Amino acid sequence: MRKIVLCALALPLCCAAAEPDSWISTDRPDFVDSPEVLGKGRVQLETGFQQSKEDRSTPLLLRLGVSDNLELRLDTDGRVTDRSDPSHPKGWGDTGLSIKWQINEGKDGTPTAGLIPQLDFATGSRDFRGNGTRPSIRMPLEWELPHDMSLGVMPGLYRDRDENGRHFTTGMFGVTLGKGLSERADVFVEVSTPRIARARDGGTQASFDFGGGYSLTRDVRVDTAFMVGLNHRTPDLAFTVGLSVRM
Repeated sequence: MRKIVLCALALPLCCAAAEPDSWISTDRPDFVDSPEVLGKGRVQLETGFQQSKEDRSTPLLLRLGVSDNLELRLDTDGRVTDRSDPSHPKGWGDTGLSIKWQINEGKDGTPTAGLIPQLDFATGSRDFRGNGTRPSIRMPLEWELPHDMSLGVMPGLYRDRDENGRHFTTGMFGVTLGKGLSERADVFVEVSTPRIARARDGGTQASFDFGGGYSLTRDVRVDTAFMVGLNHRTPDLAFTVGLSVRM
């Protein structure tokens, strides 16, 4: 797992990309994914660094375009540090495998829509490993608004399992408002609930997020975001910076 992550992180430094007509679009740094897919034959790597008072991680998403409406995805939290523990244990996060299917192009007032079924596997280090294989599904939707603005919504469900083997289902939901400042730059504000659950299942997490990105070229983009916790189960403040490369 470590070799996979290190090789993926090195790709932006050793690969030169051709320039397609469109500007790069990413699924980070906000919680709500884009419903759009890469397109057949394209590869995109989205990497980052994220830190809060509780933990530090290096999230990574590798996207492979299979067809004009389907892509394969591999993601992980990468190297993780638990900052809430005085000993600061370190290790590797679990790996997720998913597909993104763009089911609508967003014409005639309808939203662009996607569907992302995913399986998370217990491949991480002992301190950061989940309990078995956990399926999830989410549905990103995006409406184009006047004045270069957009509205994104993403509901989803996650099937989890506790240490005793008990299965339970949690929800997720996010809504984001984006604003294009130019061809290269954009900003967003967002309310996200990556976990909607009863107290015995870990409780609900919620945050207010804001940030933006800038495309250095049509194929290379940098981004940053801040997340402010809205309840006691969510870190008070977190931030992330990232780099994405399309090939």
